[in-house]
Amino acid sequence: MQPAKSTKGPLLDLLHVGCGQKRPERLPACFRTPAWNEIRFDIDSAVEPDIIGSITDLSLIGDATMDAIWSSHNLEHLNSFEVPLALAEFRRVLKPNGFALISVPDLRAVARHIVTGQLDKPLYHSAAGPITAIDIVYGHQLSLQHGNDFMGHRTGFTADSLGQALCESGFPEVRVHTGSNWDLWAVALMPETSEEVFQHLSGVMQ
Repeated sequence: MQPAKSTKGPLLDLLHVGCGQKRPERLPACFRTPAWNEIRFDIDSAVEPDIIGSITDLSLIGDATMDAIWSSHNLEHLNSFEVPLALAEFRRVLKPNGFALISVPDLRAVARHIVTGQLDKPLYHSAAGPITAIDIVYGHQLSLQHGNDFMGHRTGFTADSLGQALCESGFPEVRVHTGSNWDLWAVALMPETSEEVFQHLSGVMQ
């Protein structure tokens, strides 16, 4: 991670893709400091993002302009063939010393639960309410019921497949960790990013 900067100096730009409703308290702690400037990006205009668009097309954002990208449970909303497009866009807009922090559902962990037949049993509780295996695999059912089609899931990941997708997109250093909420966390570095970023983010990926 880049060194902390004075609040009087230039801020570090964080592109928060798939941001949803504005809730700064839901950002990872590493981004909740005066050094970071959150730029909210979402396909849904109803959440009033700074920029409206799909993560497969970040053309409104210039090359090598972002210090970091935070993507929480977004990639699974794409078709599998669209994932490389999104990751290529992530890499394009990141500065040479930037990084991407990504979280997605862990299909392997959920599959272990599914084989026990407990499809409808809540696995954990979120701000949206109880989350079941069906919600994780197919998308949040209550949101879909209420007409929010953006919440549908069209693909999924294991630790291996997520790491492979990031490496194939050109990130030279990638690490994937299993989280505690039926999720996976990945950090993808750009060519000039110090590996110290892994140490700074170790407490986030849980």
